[in-house]
Amino acid sequence: MKLNSKVFDFDQFASEMAKLKNEKHFDYLVTIVGEDFGEEGLGCVYILENTESHERTSVKTLAKKVGDESVVNSVVGLWKAADLLEREVFDFLGIKFLGHPDMRRLFLRSDFKGYPLRKDFKQTDDYTLDDDVEPDFGMEYWLNDEGKLCCKQNRLFADDDYVVNIGPQHPSTHGVLRLQTVLDGEKVKRIYPHLGYIHRGIEKMCENMTYPQSLALTDRLNYLSAMMHRHALVGVIEEGLGVELSDRIKYIRTIMDELQRLDSHLLFCGCCAQDLGALTAFLYCMRDREHVLNVMEETTGGRLIQNYYRIGGLQDDIDPNFVKNVKDLVKYLRPMIQEYMDVFGDNVITHNRFEGVGPMSLTDCVNYAVTGPAGRAAGWKNDVRKNHPYAMYDKVEWKQITLTGADSMDRYLVHIQEMYQSLDIIEQLIDNIPEGEFYIKQKPIIKVPEGQWYFSVEGASGEFGVYLDSKGDKSPYRLKMRPMGLTLTGALDKMLRGQKIADLVTTGAAIDFVIPDIDR
Repeated sequence: MKLNSKVFDFDQFASEMAKLKNEKHFDYLVTIVGEDFGEEGLGCVYILENTESHERTSVKTLAKKVGDESVVNSVVGLWKAADLLEREVFDFLGIKFLGHPDMRRLFLRSDFKGYPLRKDFKQTDDYTLDDDVEPDFGMEYWLNDEGKLCCKQNRLFADDDYVVNIGPQHPSTHGVLRLQTVLDGEKVKRIYPHLGYIHRGIEKMCENMTYPQSLALTDRLNYLSAMMHRHALVGVIEEGLGVELSDRIKYIRTIMDELQRLDSHLLFCGCCAQDLGALTAFLYCMRDREHVLNVMEETTGGRLIQNYYRIGGLQDDIDPNFVKNVKDLVKYLRPMIQEYMDVFGDNVITHNRFEGVGPMSLTDCVNYAVTGPAGRAAGWKNDVRKNHPYAMYDKVEWKQITLTGADSMDRYLVHIQEMYQSLDIIEQLIDNIPEGEFYIKQKPIIKVPEGQWYFSVEGASGEFGVYLDSKGDKSPYRLKMRPMGLTLTGALDKMLRGQKIADLVTTGAAIDFVIPDIDR
């Protein structure tokens, strides 16, 4: 969507945002984009959605200068998802959010100097291999009656707290994620996520790359959603350029997205089993995932990394055997999905380990922006393919799977049922791929007209979106990616308070985050 943001100044920002949430029902905070607007100064763009009408709007506010500091009022009291989103903006731009109880860096080291997404940031070679001395307190800022910036320290741990680190090197965190966990015996009292162990500065890199060069970076964010991630990036660029795609491109992209979803959901089902100690189900899922990858590889040339979409279409046309292989795959996979339930999903041990574990109500899922299957397990109809359709998703018949258990069991079952829906979508399209161009030729140097756009897709684990601010150059002025896993990780504390420490492993597996997607 092209953004025509409402602009609120510092004094009216808090009250106007409260009206949007409480009176106009914009209860889903999609993302917060921190940006250096040049001469205007630092500020933020907020993208919001009304979960009843699915209307979206955007709000822009500029940070107020208080001495050398830039400040914005926090919205964490309105949307809990803002907790990590505001810390991310603080980390990269140095904007302090007034009233946020825990203003610490989120991705970068505590001793990192400067704020890399500012336009005047100068890179240095000052790097240390010393241990990062982490504060055991979060900073809270406010303005006093005289307009001066005040702060206090909020302690993260009590003197008698027992703190255990789950990760960053731990197989059940599925990558380098560190969860600083406060325990009372075996029960979880509090979780503080520590991110950024594989942060690569992708959004900063894009500012110095041409649009085609930036595409390769999305494939490595989440190899299980590489097609969808690149779909979002090429989608926002194509929308800015006004490119009209052929139906052939839309058909093939939709099929490839759903093959990638099957790839991801199969690995999810296998890893859920493995994290609970059930090896057989993991081997079954990995066996069948190979068949999905074989079908994709024939056309794309990749198995782990998929780089098939281009600005204006596809890298190449589908393989001559693609249609036959896809139809054979659909026929093969349908009975196999029930096999995963027989060997693992309906096992009494699985029910005991999953049911009632990591609960999250519908209201909390919206408030914490728990999108994807994890949110749909609580009844939230959040599927981007239905609410903001793209490609061919509004031209085929399929069901949005929602359950009401709001626990890890239902999150697993949503994934199982969604695989059937992916097969239904593929089946409706595969025999009807129209003739036409697989690529709409673009200019040698692509320049997106001036403006701001946001384009989102339904990734395997939730909404993945890309915000683009263009000044008419061959490189983006600001490119912000909304990761699927950041808000999922931010909700772990709410899900796990009072649960057993073993339930942390179960819940982490069931919400299906992928670490490079979080860190970027």
